[in-house]
Amino acid sequence: MPGADVNAVSERALSRGIPQLGTLGAGNHFLEIQKVDKIYDKKIAKTFGIEKEGQVTVMIHCGSRGLGHQIASDYIQKMEQKYGYKHLADRELINAPIQSDLGKDYYAAMCCAINYAFANRQMIAHWTRDVFKKVMGTSEGMNHVFDQTHNVAKFEEHTINGEKRKVCLHRKGASRSFGPGRKEVPEVYKDTGLPILLPGSMGTSSYILVGTKKAEEVSFGSTAHGAGRVMSRHEALSRWRGEQVKNELKQKKDIEIKSASWRGLAEESPGAYKSISEVVRVSHGVGIGNMVAKVIPLAVLKG
Repeated sequence: MPGADVNAVSERALSRGIPQLGTLGAGNHFLEIQKVDKIYDKKIAKTFGIEKEGQVTVMIHCGSRGLGHQIASDYIQKMEQKYGYKHLADRELINAPIQSDLGKDYYAAMCCAINYAFANRQMIAHWTRDVFKKVMGTSEGMNHVFDQTHNVAKFEEHTINGEKRKVCLHRKGASRSFGPGRKEVPEVYKDTGLPILLPGSMGTSSYILVGTKKAEEVSFGSTAHGAGRVMSRHEALSRWRGEQVKNELKQKKDIEIKSASWRGLAEESPGAYKSISEVVRVSHGVGIGNMVAKVIPLAVLKG
């Protein structure tokens, strides 16, 4: 991500981030071994490296860990001090003009967090291949399909009221959904559009979609990032126990789960999330992210 400047990152953020590099983290972050259950578009799927139903894939979801969290905390505080926030419904809605000195500093620090997240996932993917090679005898064919961000601001060109404008587009819990030919799309996917990785919960399917020109027209080239929660983590804790979630997924769906804590499993119970199939149905139906393949979990690792 161009524009990163480590001088805009506090020592506190760096000290939190350094020891966490190469880790999943808690919450909804995961490493999931999956099986391709259904292919909807064979041609595009093949371009993405998905050759057949039954093929094994690995999906990794994690981000910039304590580094990114501290960068956000630091700049929320700075913006509050400069602009105030009493009129806001939520203090985290505070902002600064993107061309102001404070706005530019935040953008430079955020770019550092994005690059940290890329490095974090690259390390975990490397070690995942090592484990497959150790256990299975080979990691051949474990190619990287795509790495996407879903909490990010990026400068992009979009048509607004019939006029092409360069804007700073914010995506929170959303994925880029650019169609074929757009300049930001990597050369290998120029004819198909961007891959979109859309995870469900640890007990449901996930989906691989593809970006569309329609999304560029109606949703600033964006679609959903995942299923999204239907209840808070606190409410999930009051409804389920981690041991119960683990046992039910094993007995009913033959899904193996490894977690750092029972509490984390309870908070991430599949019942705490929306129906991923409904989210995908809407995305595909509206045309802002089209279905390519459906994958189902075989084993889930929670940080």
